[in-house]
Amino acid sequence: MTRGDRRAQGLARVAVVVRAGAAPLWWCGVIAAGVGVLPSGFTGRRIGVLTGAALFLVAAAVVALVRRGRYTGLAHGAVRAARHDVLQDRGVTVRVWRRGHRWWLLLAFAAALGSAFAVPAAGGMLLAGCGAGLWLKAAWLGRRERAEDALLWVRVDRLAANGGRPAGKSVEAYRSTGIAAGDAAPGGARRRTAALV
Repeated sequence: MTRGDRRAQGLARVAVVVRAGAAPLWWCGVIAAGVGVLPSGFTGRRIGVLTGAALFLVAAAVVALVRRGRYTGLAHGAVRAARHDVLQDRGVTVRVWRRGHRWWLLLAFAAALGSAFAVPAAGGMLLAGCGAGLWLKAAWLGRRERAEDALLWVRVDRLAANGGRPAGKSVEAYRSTGIAAGDAAPGGARRRTAALV
């Protein structure tokens, strides 16, 4: 074994990274849609809302389904995490992702608000659909993790090299741990602790 093999690697949960953008996109979309329904726009509110509903469904489906093959391939090739690997806390993973994407989120929110003057509420509903799609994708990952009784992790350095995308080109493999590892449940939600009696 080489010296590089012994070096501890920071690992972030794949499902937590996927889920990290869901809430900001959802709430930005809901707020933008709520404010965006006020102007009548070029199309009128009724057409805007109907267009937005269609965009919501399409965005949720596309985001939930895109790159599933890549995630599945990386999951099949996952290697067991070593004892010296460091499992990143859920809160840290979420904060790092959101900090790295805050300007993109602000720009998306501003664009959704601006689009309301053309098509009321549609831009906000599109954003909310993207957030819903990320929740659906995280839930799908959670079902895989439960079925295989193993949690999926990605190296933090590889994640950073891909702009926070857990299935990016430079991610060569996932690592896996037992289902009880870390502080996040399958799917990336906070792990519920049983109440003491």
